[in-house]
Amino acid sequence: MALTVDSAGFKGRFALGLAWRMLLLLAALAAFAGALSNPDLGAARIIAAALVLGAATMLWNYIQRTNHEVARFIEAIRFGDMSASFARPNAGSGFEALGEALDSGIRAMRDERSRLADESRFYQAIVDDLPVALLLVDQKLRVEPVGKTARRKFGALDGVRVEDYEVFGQSFAQALRGMEAGRRQLVTLTLEGGSTQRALLRAAAVHRLGGAHRVITVQPIQEALNAVEIATQSDLVRVLTHEIMNSMTPVTSLARTAADLMKGADTGQDETIADARAAVETLARRADGVMHFVESYRQISRTPQVNRQTFVAAPFAGELKRLFQADWPADRIGFTLSVAPESMMLDADPDLLAQVLINLLRNGAEAAESHTDAPEVALSFQAIRGSGATILVEDNGPGVPEAKRAEVFLPFFTTKAKGTGVGLSLARQIVLAHDGSIDVEDSELGGARFRIII
Repeated sequence: MALTVDSAGFKGRFALGLAWRMLLLLAALAAFAGALSNPDLGAARIIAAALVLGAATMLWNYIQRTNHEVARFIEAIRFGDMSASFARPNAGSGFEALGEALDSGIRAMRDERSRLADESRFYQAIVDDLPVALLLVDQKLRVEPVGKTARRKFGALDGVRVEDYEVFGQSFAQALRGMEAGRRQLVTLTLEGGSTQRALLRAAAVHRLGGAHRVITVQPIQEALNAVEIATQSDLVRVLTHEIMNSMTPVTSLARTAADLMKGADTGQDETIADARAAVETLARRADGVMHFVESYRQISRTPQVNRQTFVAAPFAGELKRLFQADWPADRIGFTLSVAPESMMLDADPDLLAQVLINLLRNGAEAAESHTDAPEVALSFQAIRGSGATILVEDNGPGVPEAKRAEVFLPFFTTKAKGTGVGLSLARQIVLAHDGSIDVEDSELGGARFRIII
């Protein structure tokens, strides 16, 4: 910012004012000197001395006026007072030009401050609305969430130290502690409710108030990984079922035709023909079974269409209980239902979610009945602080061995003698389509517990 004054006009008017004040002072001094030389002019000496003092004061104030105005301008800047005014109309001797220049400078700085404030609010809005969480780590390893996403994900944490962030996983806290600028790292976050999520961390160096800080971005990539995995599985299943059905359709047709022919040719008198008939009929049944098996897998090659709604959890849970006990009444299997709080809401597709939970409840009932004389199944809904819900389906069956927990959601995998391996795979697809997660773990009832976070 530059202050501009009409320097020629100001110099001329300032010099003129300075000259007549100096002349006035000299005249007063001369009068005072003359009065001193005449001992009879005592009163005149007093008057002359007063004139000298007045002329000197006038000259001093005139010279200091510019310094006072400039000093006041500097003080206004130092204390951030952008409302100060310096214009002095009719001040004479060019000082009105100086005042206007200082006012112009204040206005320019006020406009610049307003522009910078607008830009700051704009960039703050960008940071707040970023879909990626930002964490600011200072030299003392204090962590500050920056932006709405970070505050939503980490803001509820009580504490600001890196050690406090160990609740989200040791690898995550270790990355906050020592991750260098320019590096990136893939970690697993343990979220509220016990679910895990893969996230990509990136670090950058910034300076704030003279100190070096690190900004670490936390970008969840679990949804992208899940989407890729589901798409890959769907493509694989679609190709396999297409090729198998193309190959099996003529086999099934010919087997049925051959079975019909053998049935007509078998009169019961030739043992060889009877054996051939039995073999062909077995082949036809197995061909039909393979076709049915392949057809059942075609449904998991289609991505579920989610129609999300917000609804009260308690009536929804009560309906699930009635549906379950229609097949497994209370005198056959113990059923426990809990919703906490009772007023909690769910944001999901009620039809698809019901399909998932009914399937899990039936699996749990079958596992518990085959394992114990006092089978039990439990369904619970728990609200997550902030948003979302945890849904638990538990049983007291044999449970799922830890070595198989990563496989139970894969297509074609089943532990049942008559299972197809479709149910849990489809359940996982539905949960992932809700941007949720589903895991299996040990239950306090003694069997398996399926944990859904949605």
